[in-house]
Amino acid sequence: LLPGDNFRNASPAGSPRALPSLEHLALLLRGGRRFLTDCLESMAYTMTPTPAGPVGSQYCVCKVELSVCGQNLLDRDVTSKSDPFCVLFMEVSGKWVELDRTETAVNNLNPAFAKKFIVDYHFEEVQKLKFALFDQDKSSMQLYEHDFLGEFSCTLGMIVSSKKITRTLLLGNGKPAGKGMITIAAQELSDNRVITLSMAGRKLDKKDLFGKSDPFLEFHKPGDDGKWMLVHRTEVIKYTLDPVWKAFTVPLVSLCDGDVEKLIKVMCYDYDSDGGHDFIGEFQTSVARMCEAQDALPLELECINPKKQKKKKNYKNSGIIIVKSCKITRDFSFLDYILGGCQLMFTVGIDFTASNGNPRDPSSLHYINPMGTNEYLSAIWAVGQIIQDYDSDKMFPALGFGAQLPPDWKVSHEFAINFNPTNPFCSGVEGIVQAYSACLPHIRFYGPTNFSPIINHVARFAAQATQQEAAAQYFILLIITDGVISDMDETRHAVVQASKLPMSIIIVGVGNADFAAMEFLDGDSRVLRSYTGEEALRDIVQFVPFRDFRNAPKETLAKAVLAELPQQVVQYFKHQNLPPINSEPA
Repeated sequence: LLPGDNFRNASPAGSPRALPSLEHLALLLRGGRRFLTDCLESMAYTMTPTPAGPVGSQYCVCKVELSVCGQNLLDRDVTSKSDPFCVLFMEVSGKWVELDRTETAVNNLNPAFAKKFIVDYHFEEVQKLKFALFDQDKSSMQLYEHDFLGEFSCTLGMIVSSKKITRTLLLGNGKPAGKGMITIAAQELSDNRVITLSMAGRKLDKKDLFGKSDPFLEFHKPGDDGKWMLVHRTEVIKYTLDPVWKAFTVPLVSLCDGDVEKLIKVMCYDYDSDGGHDFIGEFQTSVARMCEAQDALPLELECINPKKQKKKKNYKNSGIIIVKSCKITRDFSFLDYILGGCQLMFTVGIDFTASNGNPRDPSSLHYINPMGTNEYLSAIWAVGQIIQDYDSDKMFPALGFGAQLPPDWKVSHEFAINFNPTNPFCSGVEGIVQAYSACLPHIRFYGPTNFSPIINHVARFAAQATQQEAAAQYFILLIITDGVISDMDETRHAVVQASKLPMSIIIVGVGNADFAAMEFLDGDSRVLRSYTGEEALRDIVQFVPFRDFRNAPKETLAKAVLAELPQQVVQYFKHQNLPPINSEPA
């Protein structure tokens, strides 16, 4: 392979894709070997056109801002220092597609680029990124016109789970680019503040002929066109001039675009069933002003009807609107918890019951085909390759159930597949795969299919994590099985108890069995109850049958099984009133 051949599928955006001219190639041949190598590495970024349409999945969890700095970059200029700029690529369908470029840092081997990269973040995908640095020699947009300074590849998940990483820059041949280093820092791009308002009214104008008013409030903010835009409406309080509305919470961005000093308009109406609501009055204020309200000292604002104010000399107001309390808090997202240092603790549970068939028989679900895989391994890879980016030590327990173990051949439903009960951890997904393959010849498939021991096993560790009283760990149990659960009552009880803990369960059904019981555990359509009648505190089980994904791209399975996990993580920590570690106050 030529140096830089690993970049041959790269494609810059927004520039013509002209191949180098004969004169340029002649210049390469006349130049030295290093110059030829540099240019070939640079040229490799320009060979394939960018696919049309947006890059990435249709649904975005949020946007992430990536800041890039370089240290001790190679000096490619003879009379001065390099003039570096950074190019960000994302892998799309096996090809590197350019997303954006920074500005050029003139005469600087330790640049801190002001231009930030904005990337859509999808937890359930492996988003491969490449950061390539070049020394700008010309004004050309073509990267082969510039000297290559080194590159670094990783996943977006790796960056956000660490918040900041510093790594060695590599040349196209995989060797270090001198002493060059790159530092990448991630920050979520969102205003996650929410405002909770508790409002009341006093002595509002009477609008109904034979009764009192039915008041409600509308909140408006100024739009880009200068007109007032409705952002929230309270419920209607019937037959009263002294209403007390329910407290409500809205995103601060929705109410005032995140600017607490921006004026908003509050309008009070008397509800009419025909839609012709009668205007009572209005006032303008700001969030900053409303935040002066406290439980012991509410804020009172006059509700003014401008028409009445003009007509009546003695007009005072049309009532008082009272801000009983106004609090700004943060509505933390999944990424807030990850950036705060929360680790996802991954455990895999593998079904070794006899219904899987003899692993040496090609019809067995545990048979490893000539390609080195089967449905069990495919599920482990699909989920594990996502989760492993969010665990700093990447040491994962791998457990089996439903098999007879040597030397006494007793049945076990929670054994370490590396046969080390005191240390069941495997190094990365590769370690799980190796331990799985190694254990197959040494166990006897048996039964029954009991889930509860493994669920309770992980739940014990999740329970220990709650003693920290911090959003530090969340446990994920992947169970891969081929059949009907034997201990359904015990499993239901175990899931209900686990729903109180920082824990989620993913079940992947392999083979063609009837998985109706698995759907029952997945509480998307109903609340799961234990045999005692106790309800699950939240839905923590996600089930998918592998057969639905046999002919789909491998990424599709991961998206399906991990789609609900971010909200499950947030839901648990919110319920426990646990903010991300080291989170800033609102």
